Amino acid sequence: MDPTCFSESIYNLIPSDWKEPPQPPRYTSIYKEAIKNDMKKSKTSMKTMGPAKVEVPSPKDFLKKHSKEKALPPKKKFDWNEPRKPPVPLRTDHPVMGIQSGKNFINTNAADVIMGVAKKPKPICVDKRTGDKYDLETSGLLPKYIHKKDYGVTPEYICKRNEKLKKAQEEYDHYIQENLKKAAMKISDEERDAVLQGLKKNWEEMHKEFQSLSVFIDSLPKKIRKQKLEVGMKQLEHDIGIIEKHKIIYIANKK
Repeated sequence: MDPTCFSESIYNLIPSDWKEPPQPPRYTSIYKEAIKNDMKKSKTSMKTMGPAKVEVPSPKDFLKKHSKEKALPPKKKFDWNEPRKPPVPLRTDHPVMGIQSGKNFINTNAADVIMGVAKKPKPICVDKRTGDKYDLETSGLLPKYIHKKDYGVTPEYICKRNEKLKKAQEEYDHYIQENLKKAAMKISDEERDAVLQGLKKNWEEMHKEFQSLSVFIDSLPKKIRKQKLEVGMKQLEHDIGIIEKHKIIYIANKK
């Protein structure tokens, strides 16, 4: 066989001018520089290693012997005339013995028990069947707070504050009434009742008209009429409430 027939290969069929296509550019964030700047701002040079420059100790301030020991108090001169403690008793000294009392402690104790007031038992509370007990007075079960003298009584400082507020309100009301009297005209009780009755009558007529509306509101004129009646009734209710709330009414003079 001709050896030249094996020189041909599939790779030889690829044209020699073919080049590998270039890779696309790597993605780079547009915020890269901003993030780097923020990281630099939050960092401090040698933050955990201490300051960059430290004052070097002077060679003259070296550690001396006994410099860290506690200093003793200054020595005092001994004075022989200072008072001293009583002397220790001698070995030959003996305590006074043989002194007896003629008091009969048995009879005395019996008389004290008979004539004394009986001791009241301490109140206790048992909350378990095993017999666990504790003081009843400190348990919070006794109504001790409601039996205090000042229980339910308004504190003095609140009474004083309420009096000041009441006095200030009265002065303010008096000031307002004086100004209204000067620049306004007061409505008498008869006129006030007449206005109130007239408003109520208008509200009843409007309410009757509202009740007579059709059930189905399917046209624009009906909706407008319904809204108009609702607004009018609401305004009348507001006016009636104001007149009923204030017994004295003034009308400002128009200039």
